[in-house]
Amino acid sequence: MEHISVLLDEATDLLNIKQGGVYVDATLGRAGHSQKILNSLTNGKLFCFDLDTEAIKKSEILLNKISKNYLIFNENYKNLKACLAMQNVFKVDGVLYDLGVSSPQLDDQNRGFSYRFNSRIDMRMNQTQKLDGHYVVNNLSEQELTNIFFKYGEEKYAKSIAKNIVKKRLEKPIDTTFELVEIIKSSIPKREMIKKHPAKKVFQAIRIYVNDELSSLETSLEDALQILNVGGRVVVITFHSLEENIVKKIFKKYTIFKEDEIINKLPITIENNKQFKLVMKKPFTPNLTEQETNKRSRTAKLWAIERIKE
Repeated sequence: MEHISVLLDEATDLLNIKQGGVYVDATLGRAGHSQKILNSLTNGKLFCFDLDTEAIKKSEILLNKISKNYLIFNENYKNLKACLAMQNVFKVDGVLYDLGVSSPQLDDQNRGFSYRFNSRIDMRMNQTQKLDGHYVVNNLSEQELTNIFFKYGEEKYAKSIAKNIVKKRLEKPIDTTFELVEIIKSSIPKREMIKKHPAKKVFQAIRIYVNDELSSLETSLEDALQILNVGGRVVVITFHSLEENIVKKIFKKYTIFKEDEIINKLPITIENNKQFKLVMKKPFTPNLTEQETNKRSRTAKLWAIERIKE
């Protein structure tokens, strides 16, 4: 399945791209957003990050058709600040994050991301790293698995699923995604299978843990805000509540201060020292047309923050 970038126009428009600006696509994927950013640059520069070497190869072909004003790092975006510094780039005009897993990763049955295909449990975005889903399922303790499923999947039957995984792997290793799906199905009430696929939360949890997604996001967002020029923006597309909570926490940290409530009640105008402002108070969501044509956009939310002073 071809990857369709969610909120493509809305996200790139929010960057307020300047032709000579410096921009970062922290989640290159198949270059949907990067192509649009690069098309808007004349003498500007685009820096991209992705852990997936296959995605990078495909994206280079697409970006080369536009211009050479880009550089791709095969790195985790948590290293964004350090990688840019090595290129003598210490300030940027915009950073874009399109979080989560891409359609090609989900639809490639050899990658072991999806419960729809029977393959070895993998789930690595960086195919060279040692830790994968197979190791997690077959080696972590019942308590560790319970914590992962609850923390990263918000799975209310985490304990039951973890218990049955540990019990089943005593007989033989749990090698494939379908084997894992069957264990999950046997661990939850049948009524829960009507609402959504019973393995969705557990697969999400394992993927997030294997790729250290939430910790990496928090580190990267903090660094991105620090290197923004005045007028520059960080734009983020989230797909589930765990990502949303990190974005809300960090954006709130930089835009809302306890003193505001007191200052707003005073009969005089006092200038505050905020360095950032929210571009919109509530996140933007895809319209019905996009949700119908691209099912993976249904949970998407678009957030943006702008630096207003040094």
